[in-house]
Amino acid sequence: MTGLRGRPVLVTGAASGIGEATCERLAAEGALVALVDRDADRLRAVETRLLERGARAVAFPSDVSNDAAVRAAVEGAASALDGLRGLVTCAGIFDGGDMQLLHEVSLATFRHTLDVNLAGTFLAAKYALPHLAHEGGAVVTIASTAGLRGHGIGSGYTASKGGVIALTRLIAFQYGARRVRANCVCPGATDTPMTGGVWHLPDRVAMLKKTVPLGRCAEPHEIGDVACFLVSDDASYLNGQVIAVDGGATAK
Repeated sequence: MTGLRGRPVLVTGAASGIGEATCERLAAEGALVALVDRDADRLRAVETRLLERGARAVAFPSDVSNDAAVRAAVEGAASALDGLRGLVTCAGIFDGGDMQLLHEVSLATFRHTLDVNLAGTFLAAKYALPHLAHEGGAVVTIASTAGLRGHGIGSGYTASKGGVIALTRLIAFQYGARRVRANCVCPGATDTPMTGGVWHLPDRVAMLKKTVPLGRCAEPHEIGDVACFLVSDDASYLNGQVIAVDGGATAK
């Protein structure tokens, strides 16, 4: 991909799943990678693996819903990598208490999901954007097809991902003239630790074959590769777009 070599990029949710896969591809393309995640042990393991491969990577264990922690991580990354040119916000959660009818979901569960998925995206962007505007760069957010059409369950998750989509469009409008592009990736069914292998259960496989034209769930790298493309100069005129990476599920 064009322009990623030597480019400093911060990735939240970097310890597993789509975030980890994004870091792997960025490092393979020669980018300088700042890794942020609340799971310090797994984050350090990803950092070590990238360093062993000759990449330049630095880890900042942080909870993305914590204002002070996110600010410190972003400033630390900008200092360690001599600036920031990219941000990919992969941090997100499913809360088991959210996976029921809306009237059964507690306010605490709803708020916790929004704190991580939506406020976490807001905070990362809030502190990264001054650096990105200074040198030019790109924001890539990770939402979900749940934010595009709803999945019938997960009120907090659906609301948070819809909010991420709207927030991305706002960033694209506000910061385009400041040489910052912003685009949103909406994965469909993806095999990540967060989904716990559920997409490989027989009933879910049967559902995928009926509802997803490609007939399978995505691997994390298939989402991460799109995120890296959007950070790169190959996507230099893409701004304010919402891209469903879902095997064609939303094409119907």
